[in-house]
Amino acid sequence: MGCNAMNVSNPRMGFERKSDELKDRQMVPVSVATLLSVFMISFSVCVLTVLTKRYHIVKSAGGGVQNAVQAAHRTPTPRIGGIGIVLAVLFGLLIIMPGENGARWNLFALSLTPIFIAGLAEDLGFGISPRGRLLAAALSGAICVTLLGLWIPRADIPFVDGLFLTAPVAIAFTIFVATGVCHAFNLIDGVNGLAAGVGVVGSVGLAAIAAQAGQSGVMTAALLMIPALLGFLALNYPFGKLFLGDAGAYSIGHVLAWLAIVLLAEVNTLTPWAILLVLFWPVADTALAIYRRRRSGKPADQPDRLHFHQLVMRALEIGYFGRDRRHLTNPMTALIILPLASIPMVTGVLLWDKPLAAFLAWLVFGALFFATYNVGIRYASTSRRQVNSILTRRADGQRTATAAE
Repeated sequence: MGCNAMNVSNPRMGFERKSDELKDRQMVPVSVATLLSVFMISFSVCVLTVLTKRYHIVKSAGGGVQNAVQAAHRTPTPRIGGIGIVLAVLFGLLIIMPGENGARWNLFALSLTPIFIAGLAEDLGFGISPRGRLLAAALSGAICVTLLGLWIPRADIPFVDGLFLTAPVAIAFTIFVATGVCHAFNLIDGVNGLAAGVGVVGSVGLAAIAAQAGQSGVMTAALLMIPALLGFLALNYPFGKLFLGDAGAYSIGHVLAWLAIVLLAEVNTLTPWAILLVLFWPVADTALAIYRRRRSGKPADQPDRLHFHQLVMRALEIGYFGRDRRHLTNPMTALIILPLASIPMVTGVLLWDKPLAAFLAWLVFGALFFATYNVGIRYASTSRRQVNSILTRRADGQRTATAAE
């Protein structure tokens, strides 16, 4: 990663020059001891957070957020699990990242500040609006553009790629996309293990693409994300002793979005459609949420209980377990979704340098996602009517029996 001045009139020349400067000559493997150290930082901070929750639960539970529209839990639980993840990530970026580009990774670490602070303030009950968090994510993105001199160089769409030759257009689009990915990870953070699990999936995908493209710095950073997330998941999944919170979800999205942007800027043969496949699940769920809310006449930032993971959990409750066993249906939802999220990721890794094939694959997965969601909506509606009908008949029978007595 770098922050040298670029030729604004011809950004691609700047990207090629930057690629020559930043590409490491040899792939630097990440040792098991290094990965373990990152895991232990994340895990230790998360354990400490849980053990000391009686001292901070009034604030760290988000000021009664368990009553929020999207809540899937019933007891006050700390929502500041993102602290452990971010501290572990910062340790990786500031201490572990090897080679001559270490200072540039330090600049990348600095960009986390706005979105982490805004997310943590929301987690502690200070009421940062969705728009405020989006602005913080955009500010973090703007810091990356300013300090690193990187932005998305192409879209692999005919007649659109020419727009990316104009730096202001490309920069604005880059910040918009990165902000959207940040928010997308927050939207899928509704059941134990899902957002962090999808973060692990995305990290694996980006590391695999970076390895194929010879980008050892990005590969190392992506690999370091995995133990940072696993340290949190050890407390979060399956029983939800600790929640990710907005600080964690937005920070995961920011790191993964910008690792992807670095890859796109430095690897001319990498197609953006492969990146969209790697990050398919949060992007698709967010796109569907915006479409759903706009179609119903609601603001795009208004929460609801119709995300894919909520639909899956509701189907498990209606069809098999009942609502009183949410301690089972909550973690089972992530167990069902994570393999589904991994399939597009693997496809993106395999098609990383094949734009047309990756684009067609994205269309196929998008159609399957939308169709499956619609089937689930119909199933939930039908099942709910059947359950209500049964309850109504039982109530009528009880009233009849009482009248007869």
